[in-house]
Amino acid sequence: MKFLLLLLCSIISLMTSSQTIEKHRWENRILLVISEENNSNEEYSNQLQVINDSLEGYTERKLIVYTVLPNKYRLLGITTNQEANWIKNSKLYSTYNENKKPFKVVLIGLDGGVKEERNAAISSEELFAIIDGMPMRRSELNRK
Repeated sequence: MKFLLLLLCSIISLMTSSQTIEKHRWENRILLVISEENNSNEEYSNQLQVINDSLEGYTERKLIVYTVLPNKYRLLGITTNQEANWIKNSKLYSTYNENKKPFKVVLIGLDGGVKEERNAAISSEELFAIIDGMPMRRSELNRK
């Protein structure tokens, strides 16, 4: 009985984290800001400041940001200026930070594929250049 309960909890946990990313497919690009800690990691703090300084560019590129810690994650409220509550789950962290780096950023494209991974903060200019070079983004720009 205990085994079945544990198995059920594991399945629900896997479904929840994959749905988190999957629900944005074809709608938003995703930047995962992954860290072991949220207060004492300088790269993490620097990345959040870079994001905060360039909100308009993130919105224009349909880019949303999740902050991911070992046991929880949350969506940053770029367009609403409100951060969502933390959701307890370790699957995003273990899936996108298998090597357990102290800090990592992961860019996920509209198609759900990983487009860029870094172990250091990335500037908005560099991030926007990567996105603007993607075929789907060029199509978006051509339609405007």
